[in-house]
Amino acid sequence: MEALLKGRTIVMSGGSRGIGLAILRAAAREGANAVLLAKTDTPDPRLPGTVHSAVAAIEAAGGSAVAVVGDVREEADVERAVATAVERFGGVDICVNNASALDLRDTEELPVKRFDLMQSVNSRGTFLLTRCCLPYLRRSDHAHILTLSPPLNLAPRWLGAHPAYTLSKYGMTLLTLGWAAAYADHGIAANCLWPQTTIATAAVANILGGDEMTSRSRSPEIMADAALAVLSRPPREQSGKALIDADVLAEAGITDLARYGGGQDPEPDLFVDLRQVP
Repeated sequence: MEALLKGRTIVMSGGSRGIGLAILRAAAREGANAVLLAKTDTPDPRLPGTVHSAVAAIEAAGGSAVAVVGDVREEADVERAVATAVERFGGVDICVNNASALDLRDTEELPVKRFDLMQSVNSRGTFLLTRCCLPYLRRSDHAHILTLSPPLNLAPRWLGAHPAYTLSKYGMTLLTLGWAAAYADHGIAANCLWPQTTIATAAVANILGGDEMTSRSRSPEIMADAALAVLSRPPREQSGKALIDADVLAEAGITDLARYGGGQDPEPDLFVDLRQVP
């Protein structure tokens, strides 16, 4: 793993906290570089961490990191983040589409402004960041696109639950699967990764269920470990997949997930059909 990620450069949308930061810290321990594009320049009382505290945490883990304060919805900001990676580290090896907006209100309750926000951050932001990274990914011998988005579950329960959010997340997945097909001959892997259970992040605490839901959620480190398992593979070995974190770890020989918390009855995540979660 170390030989494949050491000296590689990751460009990520978001990453100030939660799953994104956990992935970058884990990659830093393997010697990877990171450029974070995120808006949190100053502390927000509702959310822990800023891009600057994230950089400090990544560097404490052994990596090199640069914060770019900006918005994944703004093309100029995205271009600036990628240009920073090229100037500071010489290129881009890995593009991680992490930033996401969440609103689970149904069609009649959801303001159009929130609909637009989710499509802009989730699908459009994924398109913008990947598009800007692609010229440099073509030049890398370890090129990966990793998008934190779900498998395409067309069960009526999920299609009817929150169509606007579902559209934005499935858009991220469709784009990524499309890039896997479009760039297969260039040796660029493009995969999605999604948690089997809810993850103990600020979004879960603030939006999905507070302390009770957090106690039944696994730690962000499970997604970080799964992401590293995906990103450490040669690109031509695996592409065009919508992967689940627990399945990735099981393939790597890790089946005891107790270390990640969540208790005896962890909460299945959105878009994951109800089943016994090990």
